Amino acid sequence: MSARGRSREAIHEAATRLFARDGYAGTSVRDIAEAAGVDPALVIRHFGSKEQLFLEVMRLQEQEQPFADGDLEGLGERFLSGLLTSDEATRGVFLALLRASGAGDINLRLREVHENTFVAPLRARMSGPDADLRARLAAALVGGLLYSMWVVGDDELVAADHADVVRRYGALLQELLTPGA
Repeated sequence: MSARGRSREAIHEAATRLFARDGYAGTSVRDIAEAAGVDPALVIRHFGSKEQLFLEVMRLQEQEQPFADGDLEGLGERFLSGLLTSDEATRGVFLALLRASGAGDINLRLREVHENTFVAPLRARMSGPDADLRARLAAALVGGLLYSMWVVGDDELVAADHADVVRRYGALLQELLTPGA
């Protein structure tokens, strides 16, 4: 790999770590450059701006589309079980995007993630005249759980028996996915 490629990769890794830990507002180009061992001008040269760098590194992985595959029956519980054991990277991206949602194009990215990761894959698999509304409500239901656990830090909810949370909350989600089934 060329020196240019190594410096770009080092900047990308440092930015991913710092944005997830300190948020958009709490991370400066200088912080990223220092962590990557490069000059701050190189950060801008590679990525254009702090906002563009943030938008590039704060992405859920393409394979992380929880509603794209599998049978709809039982998906509520399967999804929530996976969510409650998700890695720190997923949590970091969610929190960083949420906390930076008022800055520039970041709100557009948050809406794009919401639409492309949750709503559109669900809507494509659901039937009925209210499929779009049910898909949006399901995404909102999941977002509410993430908010309570990861933003508010509801320690009692976080410490609750995961199997019980999966069973109860999964049933709510499942009713939106397959009403009356």
